[in-house]
Amino acid sequence: MKNKHNVALPENSAGEIVNLYYNDYGQGKPVILIHGWPMSHEMWEYQINHLVQAGNRVIAYDRRGFGKSSQPWTGYDYDTLSDDLKELIEQLGLEDITLVGFSMGGGEVVRYFSRHGGKGVTKAVLISAITPSMLKSEINPNGVEQEMFDGMAIQIQKDRISFLDDFGKNFFGVSLLNNPLSSVSLDYYRSLCALASPRATLECLHSFSQTDFSQELEKLTVPTLLIHGDSDKIVPMKATSERAELVLPQSQFIMYEGAPHGLFFTDQERLNQDLTNFIRHGLEGQNSDKQLTYELAH
Repeated sequence: MKNKHNVALPENSAGEIVNLYYNDYGQGKPVILIHGWPMSHEMWEYQINHLVQAGNRVIAYDRRGFGKSSQPWTGYDYDTLSDDLKELIEQLGLEDITLVGFSMGGGEVVRYFSRHGGKGVTKAVLISAITPSMLKSEINPNGVEQEMFDGMAIQIQKDRISFLDDFGKNFFGVSLLNNPLSSVSLDYYRSLCALASPRATLECLHSFSQTDFSQELEKLTVPTLLIHGDSDKIVPMKATSERAELVLPQSQFIMYEGAPHGLFFTDQERLNQDLTNFIRHGLEGQNSDKQLTYELAH
């Protein structure tokens, strides 16, 4: 199986058939790449080539409502999104998978384990991920205020493209003194986001901002690599990856100093190497006290 394909999902309650678009390249153990919000599988451009050359079969798909996949009115909750992932894995007959979720995609990784037992997956990677939760609360004081998400929703409904323009600059850490990517690349990524269904953009904003995966993380029992930039202005590292590392018994956290949310572009060489090393060798340099900490916490 090569190049471009579609997976047809079961009919929904309205009788619609949803198709998931994906690319399938290379040979070897499968790696599934789940994109972030509100992008599409094209965000993985600089990882796909490297991973294929390293001897992997790489599948990158568009979440429903995004990219070239179908854009139904409903189905943007994490249960449905993890069911979509399950269908992709089953229809392609994949086993011994490394599952990689970026940002919102980290939620699909965790929910796939809690809802479907992680069938077929032997390693997981969470990059700039929203797990265990983004929303500020008593137990998550470093999270994002609800008012911030409410404001984002208002901006999307008022002028979605203008919102995406501002969002992209924060996404990649662009400022007066820092330009980690060219203006044409920034325009390109904005165009990827603009292709998303407006409905999906809003509904997925609600899903990743309101869903708390704290009680599900312990279901992620395979070796897991966590990667996050400490200059991420979209998904606060202290509210997410730092907390996730404390719960996951088989995990290693790599912090990218000075990296923004969109480190798949700004730190692509380092990320590619870390991904390749993990896929080949699993966890290295794991803290021997992690299992004891996990057991005491439970």
